[in-house]
Amino acid sequence: MEPAGRYGKAGTDDRQETPLDQVDAINQVFAEFEFAYHNQFHKAFSDAESLVIAKKYWLSSLENYSPRHIVQAAKRVVKTQEYLPSIAAMLKACEQGFDLYGLPSPRQAYEEACRASSPKQAWNWSHEAVYFAGKATGWFMLANEPESKAFPVFNYHYGLLCQQVVEGKELHIEAPPALTEKVERSLSREEQKERIARLRAELKL
Repeated sequence: MEPAGRYGKAGTDDRQETPLDQVDAINQVFAEFEFAYHNQFHKAFSDAESLVIAKKYWLSSLENYSPRHIVQAAKRVVKTQEYLPSIAAMLKACEQGFDLYGLPSPRQAYEEACRASSPKQAWNWSHEAVYFAGKATGWFMLANEPESKAFPVFNYHYGLLCQQVVEGKELHIEAPPALTEKVERSLSREEQKERIARLRAELKL
């Protein structure tokens, strides 16, 4: 992972126009930290090798979060923390970022989607985004594939949905169709005679 400039890409602030991937997000986070905690940053990462190792570690530790979520969490840390944050502080900031919108963490959301009973639409979801992420992933995959295969797919869809929620989109789950209530009752004598008469007529008896 190559160290990035202050804005992550050739020194130009095109963060809003260019979609981020995980590597871009980590590069941008470290650029933010370098600017905000200049002396502390250069003391902690005194050479290029230690910086690359740190970025790789942060990348693996934050892989469950979307790139935009990681960047937004870093911005919140910069505004509230005087000292260069640890990975533990960043993880906490990411978790709190979900809490602000009533969203469970990716791990909690995945576990909820896996244990939800049918009909899925009627399940008491902690957030609508969990339902739609499960639906996009495929309920069959969640029920039958190992976590190593199912979770990355679920996490991808959940990340997209979380971003929509953060941007103000409201998600609505359509209520499952109501079951038709069939009321059984005994026919009166007259109704029985009428039914028999119709059957006789239809059968020409």
